[in-house]
Amino acid sequence: MSITWVLRPEDVARIRFAFSPMWELVASLRTLQGPARQSIHLPWIKAVRPLIDGLDLAELFALVPPSGYIADFITPPPDTPMPEFGAELERVRSAPPELARAEVTKIAGTDPALLERFAADPEAGVARVADALERYWETCFAEFWPRVYGLLERDVLRRSRQLAQGGARELFAGLDPAVVWTGEQLIVDRPWCMLGGLHGDGLVLVPSAFWWPAVAVMSAPYQSTLVYPVLGVGTLWDQGPPPAPGALAALIGRSRARILLALAEPSTTSALAGRMELTPGAVSQHLGVLSGGGLTVGMRVGKQVVYRRTPAGDMLAGGTAMGAH
Repeated sequence: MSITWVLRPEDVARIRFAFSPMWELVASLRTLQGPARQSIHLPWIKAVRPLIDGLDLAELFALVPPSGYIADFITPPPDTPMPEFGAELERVRSAPPELARAEVTKIAGTDPALLERFAADPEAGVARVADALERYWETCFAEFWPRVYGLLERDVLRRSRQLAQGGARELFAGLDPAVVWTGEQLIVDRPWCMLGGLHGDGLVLVPSAFWWPAVAVMSAPYQSTLVYPVLGVGTLWDQGPPPAPGALAALIGRSRARILLALAEPSTTSALAGRMELTPGAVSQHLGVLSGGGLTVGMRVGKQVVYRRTPAGDMLAGGTAMGAH
């Protein structure tokens, strides 16, 4: 069985890449429910297991079963190439309640009482789910996001160059074995059938680390979206397990810890602000403290200043990661 999309020339011209912190967050809920399916993420699972006890994830697990359909309203297709989590969360909060109710009725294999509660008052259900996603992000995902972000960003840049240089045929040939491009049709091997065209707004290609190694699709009433396995996922935790939650934060403060860990790759103040969901001014202040402590240093590249960790910063960040063994 497969999903077949007919792509007209204008659809091919509107292919775009994006990645989504919300998609990764929701996909990680499935990772928690089936660790054996994604043993590659065991370092992250071990790091967050102690934190989950303080969260009520029952309703999220009801909407994200271990297999099968997931309620689409909690994974809106990204509308910019590198969306911020806060912006995506607001899109979840503003999901039409009746649409959310209709999607929840399609879910099978989870707690029917929780699904019925949601369906009875979908407006309240959407609000509860958004709040639960925000708590889960802050507790279990935010400090690990820079590492995932870096992997997804590299994939998007690599694939975008591939599309520009070799066209759609070369792009789809290397995307995933489950995806076949005939020159007019994009055929995706999925456990249900569908044949149709796109609806005029192009196709979004979304790399994912936590959905790996599978592919996923979304279609009407959402923009047509294909989620595919990111390249290089095997290197995601090569630096050792994720940092012990709170260990580095207790030493230098949570925001500075996140910035220091994010500087595993050099970055500008504005790029860090987008990733950290802080204002550029706040990031600049934190970088001033980190630089004053000898942990980071700024280098002028053209008109921009790019920050990187110093050897002392590398040791502190690396020591935190090793401390999580």
